Amino acid sequence: MEKVVFLFDVDNTLLDNDRVSKDLRGFLEKEVGEKRNGRYWEIFEELRNELGYADYLGALQRYRIENPYDSHLLAVSTYLVNYPFANRLFPNSLDVLDYCRQFGKVVILTDGDVVFQPRKVERSGLLEAVEKNVLIYIHKEQELHDVERRYPAEHYVLVDDKIRILSSIKEVWGAKVTTVFPRQGHYAFDEKEISKYPAADITIERIGDLMNFSMEQLINQND
Repeated sequence: MEKVVFLFDVDNTLLDNDRVSKDLRGFLEKEVGEKRNGRYWEIFEELRNELGYADYLGALQRYRIENPYDSHLLAVSTYLVNYPFANRLFPNSLDVLDYCRQFGKVVILTDGDVVFQPRKVERSGLLEAVEKNVLIYIHKEQELHDVERRYPAEHYVLVDDKIRILSSIKEVWGAKVTTVFPRQGHYAFDEKEISKYPAADITIERIGDLMNFSMEQLINQND
């Protein structure tokens, strides 16, 4: 059993996923036009509400059903699969992972589909940075038993841009987890959503700020 395991989300925690979405919107509008671009994002939101996570390729599949003869679909799928995710890591993301590895095992804990999310983790360089310690679920806050089975620890440090996820996991693990809330991405600035939940143990303005905390500060927040 590890003394501490660090659990990092990906989208808008280590990687600027808002920028990825913005780039895709621009590419889609150029390829298929404003109207069909808008329809893709409508499908995307419908699917996210159904699944509970973002599924870019799944939305593209549904878009294809409505537009079976759209010759631009191949270009869009190629754009998604080959997107340069390494260029979208937040500053110091990899440094933070290295810093935390001094103290314990570092693990990616994220939600997503079984194709695009693993591709994102690999192409961004995060797979190698965490020595292939990657967990991808549909709803990670419901899979803590599996997290504990795979990575048993006396204490966990959870870093995630969604206050809902931090609060949910805190309810289950209590003092066994230190929750860290990096205020990055659109979820982290949704004040209406944030007001629904208790504050995280630690709030930082950017992921690189985590290196300002010692091991003792990270694991003793609940004393």
